[in-house]
Amino acid sequence: MFQGFGCHGRIGLGALPPEVGSALDALPGDWLEYDAATEAIVVRHVQPTTGAILPTVVSELVRMLAAIPYERQADLPGGELLVHTEDGGRLVRITVEPGGSFHVLWAQPDYAGAESQPFDEEAIKIEGYEQRLNGSLSLACADPADTATALQRLADTFEGLYPEGDFRATADRDAGTVSVTMTDVNLDVTLLLAAARSAASPGSLSGRIALASFREAVPEHLLRIVFERGEAQVQRPLLWS
Repeated sequence: MFQGFGCHGRIGLGALPPEVGSALDALPGDWLEYDAATEAIVVRHVQPTTGAILPTVVSELVRMLAAIPYERQADLPGGELLVHTEDGGRLVRITVEPGGSFHVLWAQPDYAGAESQPFDEEAIKIEGYEQRLNGSLSLACADPADTATALQRLADTFEGLYPEGDFRATADRDAGTVSVTMTDVNLDVTLLLAAARSAASPGSLSGRIALASFREAVPEHLLRIVFERGEAQVQRPLLWS
């Protein structure tokens, strides 16, 4: 899976006459070029740092496909390019079907139908100081008041900065539980889970936490943490409907 800004991928063209390959080589471009060795349209090694990525890539791709004679287009193997836009890392998939037709699909991250996997810190690709948390968490514990205070302090003093977002940890002494709600909170989720796990009675953790970023983050780095029978699970959004 593509996990970076810019453009990645390749479009297979198959064997082409030398004169067609020469015509493709002669086309100017910022993002795409023809690679005769692999018989494909590929992304240039040296990529521009300015200019809108998506319209440039689409324009260059159409121009290159148009340079292939009609009678040759039916034999194109095709392929796909994955493009991130500059406005917050939107992900776009450009697919060239065998035969040369193509379509553009915008990623729509959705957790419906997402599979769960045991929580692993290595699954988190967003730096702790950039993390934005939304959701809720509850647990049973021996001392709800102290636990709620400790969790609140963790959020309020994270990175030694003034807290970002709204984090509320509430104790219910009678029920022996602590409830946490989070709205756009800047907090490292691994620290939060470590503190909650340390205080929670076995099997009592429940809730759902969506992890995003206060800075630009590609859709592949989004994730959601849910609790099944008290154990943390990670879900990644499905990007394509």
